[in-house]
Parts: sequence; structure tokens; C-alpha cells
Amino acid sequence: MTEVDQQIERARAVMARISEDYRGQAGAAYRAHGKRIKRRATSVGRRLALICAVDALILIAAAVIGMIVPLGLFGALAVLLLMAAVTIGIALAPVARAPSEKVLREADIKALPAKTERWLEAQRPALPAPARGLVDQIGVRLETLSPQLGRLDGKEEAAYEVRRLIGEQLPAFVNDYARVPEPLRRVERNGRTPDAELIAGLQLIEREIADMTARLAQSDLDSLSTRGRYLEIKYRDEGHGAG
Repeated sequence: MTEVDQQIERARAVMARISEDYRGQAGAAYRAHGKRIKRRATSVGRRLALICAVDALILIAAAVIGMIVPLGLFGALAVLLLMAAVTIGIALAPVARAPSEKVLREADIKALPAKTERWLEAQRPALPAPARGLVDQIGVRLETLSPQLGRLDGKEEAAYEVRRLIGEQLPAFVNDYARVPEPLRRVERNGRTPDAELIAGLQLIEREIADMTARLAQSDLDSLSTRGRYLEIKYRDEGHGAG
């Protein structure tokens, strides 16, 4: 192989890695966007259901009162105004706040990934664009990690490591960045800007969450491999013998 061919192969390998990274980031962004839309739709649906339920209770109460004391025109108008006020109040009520750092530190290990993901989502608008993509990727990693924690004892060393990373270090790191004045975030210091520090740290956290997930799944992977070999030995070999 000539030097030119080697350079072409290296260029192809670099392009393949870039393409794979882009597909991963695009997939994470797509999934995160879909989850945001789903959360908004769920929130709207809950508000509509609550509005219908409360308005129905108001109508029932008005009907019962009307059977005892005639409401008249002003009474009916008061009922309509009350229903309108309730509808507007529920529709414009603020959404549920993201969990605080204190909540993350004290959350049950099984609920921690979902709570951390909600916390991260609330910080997303204040982060630079490249960091938002990493937040989406971390959200996907947390979603994958969550089922693994469902079978984990909160007192195990692995649970302690997960809690320390996503319940303590991640929020503290993002908050350290948020406290840096906005004009200084793109000013280089010690060879790197705060924006670059944020991105590098989030990349490291994203990789560590992926490694944690793989380590927690190791026993399941080993069990699957062992069972697969057993099935091959028992049924494939028996099939050949029968033939």
C-alpha cells in the first residue's frame, strides 16, 4: 500500500468516526426533543383533565344549590365567571419546578436518573449550543442507566459511585459554570475558556455514565453469553446428532 493509499484510509477512518459521532449526537438530540414534546403534551393533557373535572364539580354544585335556592340570572353569571376564573387559573399556573440540588443528593437511587435528567433539562437554555447537545446525550445515557439501578441496593459501592457522579458532581459542575459571568465565559484562562471547560467536563461525564451502565450490565451480558453457549451446545449439537 502506497503512502497516498494510507493517507486515504486514514482520512476515511476519520470521516467514519465523525459521521458516527454526528449520528449519535443527532439521535440523542432527536430523542431528547421527542421527550420534551411528550412532557409538554402530558402537562397540557393533565391541565385539560383538571379543568374539566373542576368545571364539572362547579356545575354539579351549582345544580344542587339551584335545587334548594334558585340561582337566577346573577347566580348563573357567577357560576360562569367562576368556571372561567378556574379555567384561566389552571391554564396559566406555573409548571412544576425542576428538583433542587438538595433533592438530587437525597433522592432514592432508583429515581435519581430521572430527577437528574429533569434538573439538567431546566439548565439547558442557559448553556452554550455545543453543551446543549451534550446535555441531550447525557439525558439518553441516564435513561439507559435507570433500569440498571432498579435492581441495585442503594448501599452498594456502585450505587454510591452513581450518586456521587450524577447526584453531586454533575449538578455542582454545571452550577460552577453558571456562576461565571456571561462575558467571561469565552475568555481564555489557563489555556481554556469556561465554555471549553464545560464542554470537556460534560463529555467526560457522558462517557463515565456509559461506562457505569456497561459495568452494571456486565452480569446480565455474561448470563446471556453463557445461556447462548448452552443453547448452542445442547440444541445445535443434538440436532446434528439426530441428523
